[in-house]
Amino acid sequence: MVYDHIKYASEYFNLSQGIRSALVYLQQADLAALAPGRHDIEGDDVFALVSDYDTRLPSEAFWEAHRRHVDVQYVQRGRERIACGDLARFSTEPYDAERDLTVATGAASQSVEVGPGGFVILFPHDVHMPGLQAGGVDAVRKIVVKVRIR
Repeated sequence: MVYDHIKYASEYFNLSQGIRSALVYLQQADLAALAPGRHDIEGDDVFALVSDYDTRLPSEAFWEAHRRHVDVQYVQRGRERIACGDLARFSTEPYDAERDLTVATGAASQSVEVGPGGFVILFPHDVHMPGLQAGGVDAVRKIVVKVRIR
């Protein structure tokens, strides 16, 4: 997992062309004007999912991981905690290929508090539980850019 602020996004451009496209999009798009839902950046290879929600307790959330996509999760408004761990240390349910989703059970090895302008990059081995309360319920606007793995 990578955790940083969008002002340092260029430090991660070398990870892949898709991650570069995701980070440039997050730097340049008028994110506040985007409607919730899917927004194509490079078709199915790089696309953004915009969500508005209230943060929740861990008991109301679940662990997830993805095989075909890297997540670039960016908080545009609000504050949340994202828990993360090594997928190899979790037990998993069968992979849902249609949703590119593995649901897991286990305990976090770390968490980060992400506020406005913060982002995390989550790779397939990074099981994660996003959208958690960071000291209380908060209204969050988050943009998750999905980057297809080649």
